[in-house]
Amino acid sequence: MAFKFSGVDFIGFDTLLSEDERLVRDTARQFIEDNLIPIIEECNRDGRFPKELIRPMGELGFYGATIDGYGCAGMNNVEYGLVMQETERGDSGVRSFVSVQSALVMYPIHAFGSDEQKNEWLPRLATGEKLGCFGLTEPDFGSNPGGMRTHAKKDGGDYILNGEKMWITTGTLADMAVIWAKVDDEDGRVRGFLVDTKLPGFSAYDVHGKWSLRASITSGLFMQDVRVPAAAMLPGASGLKSPLMCLNQARYGISWGALGAAMSCYDTALQYSLLRKQFHDRPIASHQLVQDKLAWMITEITKGQLLSLQVGRMKDAGTVGHQHISMAKKNNVWMALECARLSRDILGANGITDDYPVMRHMMNLESVKTYEGTDTMHTLIIGQSVTGIPAY
Repeated sequence: MAFKFSGVDFIGFDTLLSEDERLVRDTARQFIEDNLIPIIEECNRDGRFPKELIRPMGELGFYGATIDGYGCAGMNNVEYGLVMQETERGDSGVRSFVSVQSALVMYPIHAFGSDEQKNEWLPRLATGEKLGCFGLTEPDFGSNPGGMRTHAKKDGGDYILNGEKMWITTGTLADMAVIWAKVDDEDGRVRGFLVDTKLPGFSAYDVHGKWSLRASITSGLFMQDVRVPAAAMLPGASGLKSPLMCLNQARYGISWGALGAAMSCYDTALQYSLLRKQFHDRPIASHQLVQDKLAWMITEITKGQLLSLQVGRMKDAGTVGHQHISMAKKNNVWMALECARLSRDILGANGITDDYPVMRHMMNLESVKTYEGTDTMHTLIIGQSVTGIPAY
């Protein structure tokens, strides 16, 4: 049973947004309500990514939203965050797709690419005509990307790539992969390459049997003697700092996306509790323990909104640090998972069915808690920031 979503705003949060920011949020909200919400449970059940939404989302400016030029929307970071919020209110897997296309593919091309690379790729990625993926994580190296085994060796005017990447969103759908590899001729320095996925020696396969992000494509990539021209290297990307800068872009979007999932769960539980009657024909919303859960959720969602908004304002002002983004990502994903669990509890047995979105959000958020930096790694990043001592 789907309830009509009208927003979650306890303290007049909308008054902190500009007219343009509210317009962007409302436009994204309506698109998700009209196009994703009606099909997402079936997509999740079937393990199908809704590819039919790729181009429409491009037309609305979802991809590379904060980039100026190249056919991109030129949004500020708060506007982009609100788009991520509404997209993940629909589904984490669809938001993951948009995040990868934007923060992990278009951002590095814009930040580190040559003019030729920008002009070739960004306009087509912005519309969804072309799709990209981001190859950093490997089967044996997630939280420690510096241990990667993928390497590139100079051979005349080309580079030869060998290695394997894992847990790659949209890997089998991508036209191009941003591959991070250690360059043999540069003493193992990490460099980025734009790799055509149709090149000989490049292969991709999908990960099956997922209980989480079922409406998203998750892949592995394998490269055996893949020859790419030297012009495929991102000239401005050098060292592990470059891919980590990309991850910061994605983590920021996740902090807003998790808010959307939390809002969906809270709103479902609130409306359900007002309709569901138990004991003396009274709505369960009248019971103290149910109100305790609802009060906790709305309080934590409100705190999360303010945290992401401030980080977004700092990002626009150029004053944000990676530790601030880590706090927003860690806090809001944890909060959203707790909201999903409390909402499932309020819904009782109904909470485990896909008549309601709560269990889907809960399973998706288990992945969101892990990717783009685990909860533990973000804890240590914050810990290092406040003590000055790295614990990893």
